[in-house]
Amino acid sequence: MKDYVFPADVRVTENDDLADLPLDVIADAQFIVLPYLGSSISHDEAISRMTNVEVVQTLTAGFDSVLPHIPQGVTLCNAAGVHDDATSELAVLLTLSALRDLPRSFAAQQTHTWETYFGKSLADKHVVLIGYGNVGKAAERRLLAFGCTVTPVATTARDHVRTVADLPELLPTADVVILIVPHNAGTVNLVDAKFLASMKDDALLVNVARGVVVDTQALLVELSSGRLSAALDVTEPEPLPADHPLWSMPNVIITPHIGGEGDVFWDRARTRIHDQFDRWLSGQPLECVITQ
Repeated sequence: MKDYVFPADVRVTENDDLADLPLDVIADAQFIVLPYLGSSISHDEAISRMTNVEVVQTLTAGFDSVLPHIPQGVTLCNAAGVHDDATSELAVLLTLSALRDLPRSFAAQQTHTWETYFGKSLADKHVVLIGYGNVGKAAERRLLAFGCTVTPVATTARDHVRTVADLPELLPTADVVILIVPHNAGTVNLVDAKFLASMKDDALLVNVARGVVVDTQALLVELSSGRLSAALDVTEPEPLPADHPLWSMPNVIITPHIGGEGDVFWDRARTRIHDQFDRWLSGQPLECVITQ
């Protein structure tokens, strides 16, 4: 990535925690990038201090926790596109790890045991991919390379894309269901007891969306019976408490919400910030505008 130089008359202040910024600095700021890993103060409190802000840029694709606190007239932009590759890679990794039962090999490695077994292949499987934004499309490209059949599901039908209304028909045929939907009123508990009961025996649920998309208690019922398995990068609640029963399920793989944490993130995030800042200074339209 080429070096970026801010204009000489632009004051730039960097800090990993908005709480550590002097009040006059955050009050005077016109263009603010929210820290990727969050701050020790809430978005509500942080944004209330931004009395002169014109643009708030997130480094996440999700913006549900920020949007309610954005004042009228302030432009909110998200980081759609920055996390596509890393998150879609993790979706495929979790799918392959669960199908091939990599935890079994890892456990055998810890005891220096050479154990062979037959796992499942992704080839020839039917994958229902719920959520067909940038990450969903990136995941589809990767999945197709493994020789499986992919049925994308979105809000609106188009070309080969089906809708949520088609799920009762699709779920009984899916070997793998991958969730990559945003968090909104329509996706909370989308995967409920009825949804899970519609999935075929021995199917795999992969969630790289948000934990609230899945009814955790309903999922625990299916996992406890051994009928389904799951690979979860996100959970509800999150972080997952140490005594939560999901940790002990033998048919579950859990990663700690690291879908976007690939090593390409920081360069892509900086590129997005610099491009957006240049657009803002020159009066050009910003990208990935959520509200303004």
